[in-house]
This record gives sequence, structure tokens and C-alpha cells, in this order.
Amino acid sequence: MQLKVPALPPDETVQLRTVETELSRTTESTTPESGLRGHRRTATRSPASAVSRALSRLAPHLRRLRPRYPRPGRTGWRRWMPSWRQWLGAVLTFLGLTGAALTVAYAATDIPANLNSYATQQDNVYFWSDGTPMARTGWVRRQDMPLKDIPEDVRWAVLAAENASFYSDPGISLSGVTRAVWRTFGEGDTQGGSTITQQYVKNVYLNQDRSVGRKFTEAMLALKLDNRMSKDDILEGYLNTSWFGRGTYGMQRAAQAYYGKDVGELNVSEAAFLASLLKGAALYDPALSKANHARAVERWSWILDRMVDIGRLSPDERAKYREFPEPLKQTRGYDTGKQSDYLVELAAQYAKKAARLTDKEFDLGGYQIYTTFDRKRETALTDAVTKAREKAAKDHPATAKTAHYGAASVATDGRILAVHGGPDHREQGFNESNATTVPAGSAFQPFVYASALQNGVHRTRDGGPTEVTPETLYDGDDGVPVMTPEGPYWDRGGKQVTARNDGRKDYGRISLHQALAQSVNTPFMQLGMDTGLDKVRRTAVAAGLLGSSFGPQVPALSLGSATPSAIRMASGYATFAAEGTHVEPYSVARITRNGSRVRLAKPASRRAVTAKVAEQVQAALGSAFSLAHPASTARATGKAGTTQNDTAAWYVGTASDVSTAVVAYRIDLGKSLEPLPLKGVAGTPADSVPYDIWSGAVGLR
Repeated sequence: MQLKVPALPPDETVQLRTVETELSRTTESTTPESGLRGHRRTATRSPASAVSRALSRLAPHLRRLRPRYPRPGRTGWRRWMPSWRQWLGAVLTFLGLTGAALTVAYAATDIPANLNSYATQQDNVYFWSDGTPMARTGWVRRQDMPLKDIPEDVRWAVLAAENASFYSDPGISLSGVTRAVWRTFGEGDTQGGSTITQQYVKNVYLNQDRSVGRKFTEAMLALKLDNRMSKDDILEGYLNTSWFGRGTYGMQRAAQAYYGKDVGELNVSEAAFLASLLKGAALYDPALSKANHARAVERWSWILDRMVDIGRLSPDERAKYREFPEPLKQTRGYDTGKQSDYLVELAAQYAKKAARLTDKEFDLGGYQIYTTFDRKRETALTDAVTKAREKAAKDHPATAKTAHYGAASVATDGRILAVHGGPDHREQGFNESNATTVPAGSAFQPFVYASALQNGVHRTRDGGPTEVTPETLYDGDDGVPVMTPEGPYWDRGGKQVTARNDGRKDYGRISLHQALAQSVNTPFMQLGMDTGLDKVRRTAVAAGLLGSSFGPQVPALSLGSATPSAIRMASGYATFAAEGTHVEPYSVARITRNGSRVRLAKPASRRAVTAKVAEQVQAALGSAFSLAHPASTARATGKAGTTQNDTAAWYVGTASDVSTAVVAYRIDLGKSLEPLPLKGVAGTPADSVPYDIWSGAVGLR
């Protein structure tokens, strides 16, 4: 009789054989024949044996996962499908490998130490004294603003538009990244999928390359950055580095470009429009096309509605904004070239010096430089010089080509209000208002007069000083020899030095007050010798002239051999109008960098002469103005200045606590820096071109 055993399924057959094998191995290892030898072998098994046993135990399970096709016990298409165990194993393996790869990638990703150039470069912006923009310098139009200075409504308009879950997400959006990758493979596009953190990473660390590799790097950096930086810092960086069109980066520049105001002055409606530009300024700037306008209105409305949905704008507040906030048709322009570049040059030099900034620090940008320049005065001065230049070209076409006009207006408190640097900075780089090119001539007389009144005179070598008053008399005749306590003054060539008046005119004995009022040279040449040329120089420097503009201490110093700039001459006369107190001329009132105040050194101030002396000088200059312009009713002081070789003509005067100096001269820059004779370019004493410019600049004409 035979015992029939039912056939086992294939899997169970494998299991039975495996069990039998294990049982046989166990039996062999415990037979009496093995004895002590088997016991010792077990005790000294190597780690490799342990691994082998573990693999043996896993073998049945691994065999189940191994695909066997066609699968026994299955019919139809199911014979070719993996089992659920195999599916599960594949998924777990994939997830494990992916997790390991991401972990390695995350650990290997380093946040770059340096931001890209577009993220660090900013522009420096210069403002007129009234706070309106004057000019900007730099390759990138960007001004960083601290997050605290960006209104909360503005921030949430951006978050509603771009990433409402910003404060709760880990820095990336898995669904967004997946969508971006799908679009990359499916349609060749990488649009969508970026959180604000990812966009910030792209702005400051990566390029704009559209690839899956760049997207992966972006995600890794975003995850790491989100762990290292606060959300507020990331948002601040994003708002300061994003592109808004019209050549601008950052919310501050965008606010100025589209609405002519700072970001702190934006309302939520305007902020919603600016937030719409982040989707693509070329598609949403209303000034570019009607289609853009329609898209902008639609997205602006959606952003405001979205702010309501996320609880950042109440329905009542939303109801207030039904009309689209039309931006400016075009960006408010900045003056370029011509005079503004001369102003920028002066302000930049002063800013770096007063703020103790290196060229490298200043060139990194981000500074808002609020200058002292008065737009109206600058316009008036420029118009006056332009008119004189055109007249010279008409009346003296041959010599007008080499004519130059330097001018500056300085307030009694040191503020430089206006300058004329030249016809156009792009054509002539050097600044005529700041050039030490030609002598001051008889316009220097007030400094000699002030020094004598302040120090007294010495007519003998060992005697004490003798007081000088405005009524002190001096010889005003032409050709008077210059005297020292020992006798006549002889130059190095052995020639006796004599003083000359314009037109060789004799005035006889004349008071110093009248000598200054009538611009008589000879008394001042002798007065300088009696006072001491070192004291004259010291007084002039204390009043505002630069020591470097003086030459040798010879009698000609009192006739204005020094070569001060127009700025320094105006500053010197302003000292007399300020009751003898001199404030160093300055062109920058304050500086901020990204909203924070930059400390500036205070302009130096000093007592140059006593208030009484300053008053006496002003009285004489008032008489000079009245004598030269008897028909004028203006309350002004001032005098003309000429040189003996007719190479320069000046007019320097004060009106309404502002001193203005104007100089006309000729130089052929293509040949030499030596001044040339004016030959009528500066007019005549009765019709002085410098006075015409001066009167136009101060508003007397």
C-alpha cells in the first residue's frame, strides 16, 4: 500500500527544502562523532561565519522577492506582474536610496561665502537740498532698505503674491519643485515652484540658468539657508534684490521708479501693484502696452483679494481700493552730464573725506548723499553763465573758444549752494569752480584790509604795532615806491618795486575805506608791507583761502598773486558777512546708507577776524557795490577784481547771506595751462561780464 502525499505549491516546496537543509546542518553539527572538535569550531567562529548564517536565514525571504517569470500559480497577465512584496521592496529601496542621496547632497552643499555682484552692488544717489533726486552713480539701481523700514502691508502684499506660507514652510515647496521639474522635462520650461527663499537664493547665489541641475542646487541651498537665517532676514534680502523692471532692483528703487516716493510712503494698493511685477516686469509694467496694463490690473486685484483670503487685509479695507493705482508713465529722470556731474564730483569727494570712507567702500554703493546744492540757485547760475558764453561767442568768436567761467555760491554757514564747473563735464572734466588757475587780483584787497585792521601796522623794525582804522590815510597815487622800514623795496633783479593803479590813475591821499571802495591798488600794496605779508597770508587762510594757493611772500601778494578757486573766494567773503567766523565750505549735509545715518565730521569753524573788523570790511565792500552800481537798490556788498596783465576778471559779493564769486579767464587747454589775455571776453569795467553773471545768479536781474 502506498501513501499518497498531495503535491505542494512551488513556494512551499522551496520552503520545505530549506527547512530540510537547515535541519540536516543542525544534525551534523551535534552528532557524537563531531565531539569536542565541533564544540571548539563553534566557539571560534569568525565574523564572516556569522554573516553567512544571517544571509542564510534571509535567503528564503530574498528568494520570494526575486522575480520569477512567468509566475507559477498565476494565469493571464498576472503571471507577468511582480508580487506586492516585490513592489513594496522596490518602493522602499527607491525611497531609501533617494533619502541617502538627498542627505549626502544636503551635507555636501555649502552656502557660498560671497554673494554675486548684482546682489552686492548698489548705486549712490545724490539729492538736492530740497530732498529731490539730483543724480545717481553705479551700474545697478538698487538701494537696500532694512525690513523695519518697509511697511508691513508692503511685505504682505509680496507674500500674498509669491509665497503666503513663507513663515511656515521649510524654505522649499516639494509640490512646486516637482511641478517645475515636470515642466522642464515635459515642456522645456522651468516656470513655477519657487518659494521666496528659493527665489532669494537664485538672486544672490546662482545665475538665471534654466535647468534641473540649477533647480536642485537652488532647493538644497534654500533648505540650508532656511535653517541658518531668520525668516525676516531672508525676506529683507529678497525685497532688496528682486528685479522690478525700469532698471531697478529692490522695493525701494521700485517705489521711486513707479510712484516717485520712498517705500515707506507706499499704501497697500501701490504695494500690490509692485508685487505683481515680481511675476515679470516686462509683462506687467502698464507703461509698456495696453495688454500689460490689463494684466497688471487683473493681478493687482487678485493680490488684494488674496490678502483678504489669508487674513492680512480686511474686506472693508479691500473695498477702499477699487481703482487701479496708476504708476508714473516713466521713471523720474536724473540729470546727467553737464553741471550735475560737477556737483556729484564735489559731493563725492567731500562725502568720502567727511565720512572717512575708502574709495572701495564708497564704490560698493548704497549711500544716499543729501547735498547742500540749491536747485534754483544752480539753475540761475547756469543760465547766467550760458548767456555770457553765448554772448562771447557772438561778439568775440575767435577768443570765446578759449574762454572759461568759474563760479560758486557759498552761504555764511559754509554750505556750497551752487557752482558752475564748465560747459559740460563730459567734454571738460576739470571743475572751473574748484580750479586754482588764475590770480585773484584786486579782489584780494579785502583780506589785506582785514589783516591790517586786525593786527595793526609796523612802520619801524623794532617799534610796536600802530592801530589802523578805516580812516587811516595812505598814498593813492600811481607809481608809488613800496617801502620797508629800512627804505625802498628792491626785487632780486635789483629793480625798485613800485605800485600801479588800473589806468595809471592818481588818487592822492586816500582813506583805506575809500581805497577799498574804489579798488585803488597802491595803498594796499604798501599796507601789506606795513602789516607783514606773513600776517596777510595768515588772515586770508583763516578766512577761507587755501595756503597752497599762495606763492612767494613778496609785495605782489597784496595785489592778489594768490590763485584761489571761486569756491574759496566766495567762502572768504562769506567770512566777513558772518561777522568774522569762518566755516569750511561743505557740499554734503547728511548721508545715509540703506536707511541708517552715516556719521559725518562736522565742518571746521574758526574765528578769522573780530566781529568789528568784519563789520568794517563789509562796510567798505558795501560802498564799493554802491559806487559801482548806483542805480541798484539791492542790499549787497561786493567788488570787482582785475589783474595787471589782464588775464582774469572777478566779481565777488554777498547778498542775502550768500557770497558768490565769478571769474572769467582764457586758457587754450590744447596748448598750455598758462592764462591768456582776455581781449574783451570779460567785458569792460562799465559792462563787466563777471558782474552780469553774479547779478543773474543772485537774482538782481
